[in-house]
Parts: sequence; structure tokens; C-alpha cells
Amino acid sequence: MPRVVIDPAVPDGKALANEIARLRGLDVEKLRARWHTAFRRRAPPHLPRHLLFHILAYRLQADRLGELDADSRRLLDRIGSGSSDETDRLAADFNRTRTELKPGTLLTREWGGHPQRVMVLADRFSWNGTTYPSLSKVAFAITGTRWSGPRFFGLDQSSSEVRP
Repeated sequence: MPRVVIDPAVPDGKALANEIARLRGLDVEKLRARWHTAFRRRAPPHLPRHLLFHILAYRLQADRLGELDADSRRLLDRIGSGSSDETDRLAADFNRTRTELKPGTLLTREWGGHPQRVMVLADRFSWNGTTYPSLSKVAFAITGTRWSGPRFFGLDQSSSEVRP
């Protein structure tokens, strides 16, 4: 008999929202019972109702839609172990739009009175006939000092600070 393959179900956003709404209406004891079903262990006794709800809602979403990506998990780990000033900086950096450089893009910058041109390759950068693994390495080759490559070439928000 031939094997039947069924594609995974597409997550139903309305059903997920309804299930989370049902969670919202549960009291602490029912949330603890739901925790036991979801995690196969008792809920920590010190967790208040709102945390039980949020953790269970996250678990439902993660099961249906997938876990957080590695960058988001690392950011949350760093936020959890850092000071409030560092947390604000990390969150701002994470929310900042990233500039994707396409192969063939030509970056130009004047340094020491001379124009500098860098060609973006598929996975490297070319400057003066030499390839480099990162823009920071190119900036070091040009200046002899350590720079953030994106900052040096004006690709981030604080590029106005860079002067020859």
C-alpha cells in the first residue's frame, strides 16, 4: 500500500487567537492545570496569574508558529543579564533597520584627501585589488586603526561622527 504524506497544517491564526482568549479567562488554578498539561510538570508556585498566562500563551504560539530565531534569543538573554542602560541600547540596535548590501554595490569614501572605493562581492569586499571578509577589515586597511566598517562607510545611523 502506498504511503500517504500529508503536508503540515498551515497555522490558523483565528483558532490560535481563540485559544489564547480562552486562556485569558482561566483562573490561577485552571492555568496551573493547563501548565501541567503543557509542560508535564507542576507550575512553579511563585508564578502569579499574569506570568502563567503569558508563558502558556507564548508556548501555544511557539508550538504553532515556531520558536524565536537565534538572534532574538541571544538579544533576550543579553537583556536579561544586563543593566537597564545596556538593555535600552541593545533594543535600539535590534530595532534599527539593517542595510543589506547587494553584490556589485560600490561604496565610496574620502579618507586622507583620497577617494576610497570598495566593491561589494557575494560574501566579501574588494578594495585596491585585495579582498577582505568584512567592511571593518577594509576600514582597518585604509586607516590603520580599528573602525566599525559600516560606520566608516556611513551605513549606520551614527555615521555623522566619522571624520578623516
